[in-house]
Amino acid sequence: MSEQILRVTGMTCDHCAASVKQALLRVAGVTRADVSCPDAMARVEVGVDTPVAALLNAVRARGYGAEVGGDATSKASTKLNVTIIGAGSAGFAAAIRAAEEGAEVTVIEASTIGGTCVNVGCVPSKILIRAAHVAHLQARHPFPGLVRHAPLLDRTALVAQQQARVEELRHAKYERILETNPGIKLLRGFARFEDAKTLVVRQPDDTEKRLTPDRILIAPGRSPRIPDVPGLAGTPFWTSSEALIATETPAHLIVHGGSVVALELAQAFLRLGSRVTLVARGKLLSREDPAIGEGLNAVLEEEGMRVLTDTDVKAVRFDGTTFELETSAGTLSGDRLLVATGRKPNTAGLALDRTGVTTDTSGAIVVDDHLRTSVPHIYAAGDCTNAPQFVYVAAAAGTRAAINMTGGDAALDLSVVPAVVFTDPQVATVGLTEAQANKLGMETDSRTLTLDNVPRALANFDTRGFIKLVSEKKTGRLLGAQVLAGEGGEIIQTAALAIQNRMTVADLAGQLFPYITMGEGLKLCAQTFTTDVKQLSCCAG
Repeated sequence: MSEQILRVTGMTCDHCAASVKQALLRVAGVTRADVSCPDAMARVEVGVDTPVAALLNAVRARGYGAEVGGDATSKASTKLNVTIIGAGSAGFAAAIRAAEEGAEVTVIEASTIGGTCVNVGCVPSKILIRAAHVAHLQARHPFPGLVRHAPLLDRTALVAQQQARVEELRHAKYERILETNPGIKLLRGFARFEDAKTLVVRQPDDTEKRLTPDRILIAPGRSPRIPDVPGLAGTPFWTSSEALIATETPAHLIVHGGSVVALELAQAFLRLGSRVTLVARGKLLSREDPAIGEGLNAVLEEEGMRVLTDTDVKAVRFDGTTFELETSAGTLSGDRLLVATGRKPNTAGLALDRTGVTTDTSGAIVVDDHLRTSVPHIYAAGDCTNAPQFVYVAAAAGTRAAINMTGGDAALDLSVVPAVVFTDPQVATVGLTEAQANKLGMETDSRTLTLDNVPRALANFDTRGFIKLVSEKKTGRLLGAQVLAGEGGEIIQTAALAIQNRMTVADLAGQLFPYITMGEGLKLCAQTFTTDVKQLSCCAG
């Protein structure tokens, strides 16, 4: 028997040391392993036939650095080095937390700092939607004592205000952090893997820089997926990015898509004065309870939108001024075309095939609940993964990935994920639909409450939509909520908390809800499992 001393870098806590010890003890011929995180050292008792390379490889496979030599009193001279690909919500959340944990962090970004949400997603779209809502109320509010009038629209002024707020938030929440946090360094350029350990960054001046960090987080997000429709390529169609900053209001906007982005922007432009035709390959919001799509379809048509569902786009032509779409429902003509048919993960240029990182058929990186990929030292977070594509999920994933990369143990719990579509009325969902619960073998019970039973909706003179609750039939435990209602996004978190805490519909029905609020509709819907709410007084408990 003999003793080998290894210098181990990248350990940050006792959990790391235990992981290294476990890896060493699995090597054939190892009889004992003592690992010290503070000393960055491993003492290994091995048989004479055990190659040192086997020990080094075992440690490196766990994502740590390993070299022969050192002494028991030496200390690690370098911090853990973490490199993050992408400066969006997931990447920044990870960078901040990793720096807090003492790591040296490099963030690689080739485009605009801040990613999708602040620049071309959540922030500008919700400003546009809010402005469109105000315009709609001016023209079609329900109060006869106030004169209705068509809004006088200055789209250039609206876009200027919108983009000023985008720039303000980008600086406050992203750029200022880079300026003030000494633990985070920005590296401009496009990253790709040379191998599992080495990143090559092509910088703006076309020079290349190689990095060999201890940990890597992949978080480049997603970008619009453009369908392979004959004639579409080369035409000046809009994606959501161009639509949000367009200073023109199209006379006739054709929107291709039937999910979140397509619906939000289609309604916004309709309310700002465009004639809008929406073309969807399937039903609206086809992954939700069918009643959601049906209810929203009716609302949009009532507002004046032409909605073509179950319709294929076969070809696109553009003659310099007009788009012409050949569809299964006939030929459509419009002066602008917005393509919003989904988003694809930005993983194609990373050369992941050189790393062993597993992706699904769409190119999304497969991660576990600790944001680990199939390669031990490589993590991934945000929209580039197979996790739900919400900015709040991305940020939570980034934080937890950083904790785990620096030696901690944090799981991302996706059992209860609320979601909102910012149409009017809003679509808000959480938990399971009836169909999903039944597919899992659960016997369910459900109730749907139309909004003409909700006092706040009556006071608003807007009773479009409904609230639906799904429960486990045997226990009454709340399993899911589907909401189509004004301010539905402000309602859904209550349902999310109820599901998270395993409340029953009876528990929910017994809670005190302030009168007169839209959230009270959850209580009323819960009461319908046992009571005819039409027979209750307006705020009966």
